[in-house]
Amino acid sequence: MQSDKTPDSAADPANQSWTERHGISPVLFAFLALVTVFFLYQIVGGLLTLILFGLDPLQENLTGYRVITGAGQILFIFIPTLLFARLVSSRPDRYLRINRPAAGALLLPVVGIISLQPMLQIYLIFQDRIPLPQEIQPTIDKIRQLFETLYLQLVGADSLPELFAVVLIIALIPAFAEELMFRGLIQRSLEKSLSPAGGVVLTGIIFAAYHLNPFSFIPLAAIGTYLGFLVLRSGSLWVPVTAHFVNNAIACLALYFNLKEDYIIVGDAGEMSTAGLLAAFWLFGMIFILSTMYFVKITRKRSGTQINNSQTGQESEGRHEQSH
Repeated sequence: MQSDKTPDSAADPANQSWTERHGISPVLFAFLALVTVFFLYQIVGGLLTLILFGLDPLQENLTGYRVITGAGQILFIFIPTLLFARLVSSRPDRYLRINRPAAGALLLPVVGIISLQPMLQIYLIFQDRIPLPQEIQPTIDKIRQLFETLYLQLVGADSLPELFAVVLIIALIPAFAEELMFRGLIQRSLEKSLSPAGGVVLTGIIFAAYHLNPFSFIPLAAIGTYLGFLVLRSGSLWVPVTAHFVNNAIACLALYFNLKEDYIIVGDAGEMSTAGLLAAFWLFGMIFILSTMYFVKITRKRSGTQINNSQTGQESEGRHEQSH
């Protein structure tokens, strides 16, 4: 820790990260990382899927498609993120906030994400009720149906072993890989050039756009922003990883038990009246707000330390890490 006090060590190239030595700004670095991972996962991964399974991979090769999906998350998101973190810091674990969370900091985000999910489902119901021009409505319906069909095939399971495999591929692996990428690498890089709140919101928007699902863009952006808030407040990547896993696992369990995601909590929202939907939205909104307020309370001390460190020590991060 003594090296943080040394005024000249920041100028020593030996104590600087690769990005610092080459004068690459955090925003540019985040952009390059995003483009690389997008190319690897969406383009290279998509071409491999096309080569292996053809144009309609889910009809007869569902297991193989799931395997390549999980492998793609690991090979094209998780591993590249670790490599990029080495370029920006000599202590990637510290940069990515892979720290032990404070006591009780994992439970409240689970309550938060479970209460946020029905709110977003209700939002989607109102979104679907927005009238569109008759000329484009059939096309929109077909695209939406395609997304829903692919999703149901990928996430659905007919047996407990298949359910465990689906939870692993759809919930657990993405929770680690995507949180390491977005809340770990990208958000942390954007925070260095933007305000902490700006980094959270922008990363949430990028997270939603990355999924290439225009119908769920706003819910995904809301979830991404909430996950970003969790890691910023707690100082631990394990907190959004846990919430992300729970969010995805609920969808897997809902389909296994032949329920809609929102049915687990509020009943069949599609059959509810407008007044009932608004009442449910208010109820779960209050649960979300209360859980978030208490989360802020129990993480106050740790968050204050985290913010102070980021404000006073970002420029000296490289020399600080070298002292360990």
